[in-house]
Amino acid sequence: MSPPADPPATPASNHDATDTAPGQSEGAALFDRLAAVIRPRLRLLTAYSGGVDSTVVAAAARRVLGKTNAPAVIGDSASLPRRELAEAVKLASALDLGLHVVQPREQDDPGYLRNAGDRCYFCKTHLYDTLQNTAKQLGVDIIANGTNVDDLGDHRPGLKAADEAEVVAPLVEAGLNKAEVRTIAHHLGLPNADKPAAACLSSRIPYGTQVTPERLSQVEKAEQALHDLGFTGFRVRHHEQVARVELPWEQVARLMSDELLRASVLAGVKAAGFLYVTLDLEGFRSGSGNVALTLNNGSLPASEGRH
Repeated sequence: MSPPADPPATPASNHDATDTAPGQSEGAALFDRLAAVIRPRLRLLTAYSGGVDSTVVAAAARRVLGKTNAPAVIGDSASLPRRELAEAVKLASALDLGLHVVQPREQDDPGYLRNAGDRCYFCKTHLYDTLQNTAKQLGVDIIANGTNVDDLGDHRPGLKAADEAEVVAPLVEAGLNKAEVRTIAHHLGLPNADKPAAACLSSRIPYGTQVTPERLSQVEKAEQALHDLGFTGFRVRHHEQVARVELPWEQVARLMSDELLRASVLAGVKAAGFLYVTLDLEGFRSGSGNVALTLNNGSLPASEGRH
């Protein structure tokens, strides 16, 4: 797949409304808003994950600034599923991005392993420190991430790390929300335009329970089993011997109506090292791991703290 020709760019429009020129699609107009934010940077390194947000930023920078002026960097660690890494690398190649793979080594940090409510802060701090070193080697002064305006109201300690590292957020500067990012992705012909959000594997481990390679491996194997059975947009939450499966509601009906499929799910998840497999009756909820923090005003319950 070769990158489509660069779309024409016009100055950014008002963030409260997207002005569409005659004959111009909404996606093209939104892209122009993003391009106008990126263009003055001249050289920009994107913190890339393979998700739709960072892919849009990386692809836009590649088109606006050129390949050598718009490198992309992905952090590889045990909290990133091997499948996700392989897909991200393949996509970067298809989009002709100048991709670099680095190892942030956040799992050497006791603050990260402790898995308190600020785990993401330690993770992103290590990532941005590593990206700053890579940017310096490449002669790039500015690092961008894929934060969009919808991300600003959630519990995201990683945003603090981004602020401290002076990482810019082009999608926020352009006033783009998640739906608008997907519109741009469709306009650019990105194959991951409709890809569901995919948080790191550490987010499947309850706050207060230590992040270990063994727990991460259990979650990855269990989720790979569900993926191989055709499920999408799900999570497997780690509760020691118990795997709590969150599925989108339309897929719950499929699971409950197919005895052979249920047996395959049980076999696959138990093979990952879990003794019990439960189905969450609330279905899939992005950020459901933050519930304990919400109920305790941002603090972990006193009973939590498993190693």
